[in-house]
Order: sequence, then structure tokens, then C-alpha cells
Amino acid sequence: MDVCSVIKTRLQELGFEQKELASAAGVTESYISQLLTGKKLPPAPDRTDIYEKMGKFLKLSNDELATLARSQRLDQLRRSFEEPQGALLKEARELILQKCVPARQQQMREIFERQPFGELERLVTRKLLDVISQVARAELDNEGWLNEVAQLSGKSYEQMRVIILEFLDTDIFNISSADCISFLSPLLARWDIDLFTFDMEIVLNERLVPGQPRKFAFIERDVDGDEPGLTAFIADIALGADVKADEIEILRRLRFKGKRPNAMFYYRVLQTLRDPVHFQDA
Repeated sequence: MDVCSVIKTRLQELGFEQKELASAAGVTESYISQLLTGKKLPPAPDRTDIYEKMGKFLKLSNDELATLARSQRLDQLRRSFEEPQGALLKEARELILQKCVPARQQQMREIFERQPFGELERLVTRKLLDVISQVARAELDNEGWLNEVAQLSGKSYEQMRVIILEFLDTDIFNISSADCISFLSPLLARWDIDLFTFDMEIVLNERLVPGQPRKFAFIERDVDGDEPGLTAFIADIALGADVKADEIEILRRLRFKGKRPNAMFYYRVLQTLRDPVHFQDA
């Protein structure tokens, strides 16, 4: 059983319509329809509040939908992990470049176009998404804030909730122009990066997110630092969100010669460590 099948079955058993479920979840009927027809992958449980709202409306046991969604997403991740990734959509890249400070905008444009979706473009895009996502998570239940963002984007409250839920579920490989135009654009005022140190400064719209600019420093690790694959695993919400400190220490002690392990390697090792079948009592 998957998320779509369970929801459809419960709607039929309880005699409810999709629009009633949409209203209970605070999203549009169109979003529910796309979710139930498989046009949208179920959002990550740790990035959304939709499963709790739908579960309560459908009278399902705690975390049933979230558990199914997590399993469904992991299956999809395993199938697509090794597939080559393409460049960002031109519209998404263009908006990100437009938000760069004018003094560095042309230089960044030349780098992005010369190395489509290269390391620098990935670094900038990931950090922008991380910062905006943190704001979105913090304000997801703030109806007044959502209404204000919706007005700036010319959307309804329900449409904006859908946009934010989808934005929280996106990553640098799947960000769309709609994500950028409807949510990233109104929140992001400008950004800058020092191409020598790779330190970044991100300034958000003070009307929506008052406070000081976000500043991030990227410090080069020495040769005894963590494997890049381990660092990527810990940073990836879909893979390492629930990894514990003692587990990280075990993964950190692994040593390799020749090939470098990627994030998925550490995910699979962690699952092996957690499986009691692989161990016996001392």
C-alpha cells in the first residue's frame, strides 16, 4: 500500500470528497488531486504538516501516512540516486542571478553559464534554499504571515500553503521556476559571495523576515577532516535527518583507499548498523 491508495480508500469508506480533505489539510483541491493521481511524489514527512492534518481528518492511526510516505520516497530515491542530474531550469537560474548583488552579478553569470550546475552554482543554490526553507518551516502555521506572502505573490492563502509545502519538499536538483517566482523571490532580497573565501551573505526581505543578514563561512578542512560523502550525508535531510552523534562517530572512523564513498553509501551502512540481524549479544 502507498499513500495514495490509503487516502483513496479512506475517502471512500468515510464518504468524503477530495475538496473536504483539501480544506482540512489547508491546501488546494488541485494539490490533493495531483497527489492522489501520482503526479506529485508524497512530500517528505519531516518537511510538512500535511500528514498530521490528513491523518486526523481520515481517522488514521498516528504516523501511518508519514511512514508510508517515507518508505515511498526512499524507494524513489534509490531508483534515481545514480541518474545524472541536469542543469537548473533557465528561469530558476535567472531569478537567482538577478538577486545577486549588482557588483558581482555579471561575474557569477559567466561562471554559471560556463559551468552549468557546477560546484559554485550548487553551493549558492543549496545555501539559498536552506535559508529560505528554515524561514518557511518556522512560519508554516502563521496564518497572518502566510497571508502577507500570498498578497505579495498574488495568491490565495491555500495556494500559498501548497507553494510552501512544495518548496519545503524541493532540493537543488528539482527546484522549479514556480518555486522561485512564488516564494523564493518575495523572501530573498539579495545575496553575495566572496569568490576567494566562498563566504556568503544572504539578505532577506525585512518586511517578511526582519533581522540581520545571514552570513556563512566555508572553511577548508585539513586532510584528516570528514569524507565529503559523509558531510553530504549528514547535510541531506532525506538521508541523514535522524542520524545520532554516536552513529556519526562510527561512520567517521571508516577508512578507504582509492574510491571515495558517496552519501548513499553512508545511508546504507547506517541501515546495516541499525539492523539487529547483523549483530549478536556480547
